[in-house]
Amino acid sequence: MKRCPRCGKTYNEPLNFCLDDGELLLDEGPQRPLDDAPPTVMMSDARTTNPTNWSAPPVQYQAPQMWQQPMYGASPNQTLAVVSMCLGIGSLTIGWCCYLGLLLGPAALITGGIGLSQASKDSERYGGRGMAIAGIITGAVAIVGYIIFFIVIAAMSSLGN
Repeated sequence: MKRCPRCGKTYNEPLNFCLDDGELLLDEGPQRPLDDAPPTVMMSDARTTNPTNWSAPPVQYQAPQMWQQPMYGASPNQTLAVVSMCLGIGSLTIGWCCYLGLLLGPAALITGGIGLSQASKDSERYGGRGMAIAGIITGAVAIVGYIIFFIVIAAMSSLGN
């Protein structure tokens, strides 16, 4: 039950404001809940699922299983062959900038020769025979290109005078 504090009128309906003067109604005692749901049922105490006289079977420790990669033969070392090929390609492509190819071409020839020699002597330990040959060829092409370039420049300067 609710009562208006201004006019004192009481209402049994679920209203919040007085119908006469619009004042907020005040609660007067306990109200009946609006929903008719049954009250909450309290359950009994919990059951004992692990009695004290019960013992678990002993568990054997097992070490975690690690995946092991099968052992294969080690791959041959191709470092000098790769370096030779990279130097040879660099002497042909970026070697023309600032005459850097004059350094990269001979370096490609030297490292390619060493790599080819190692691959020929011990093929199980050293590999990359094809890359070493590619480094030697590209380094030689760069050196021949520079020789032709300098011959042309020298001929043009001598013909120009």
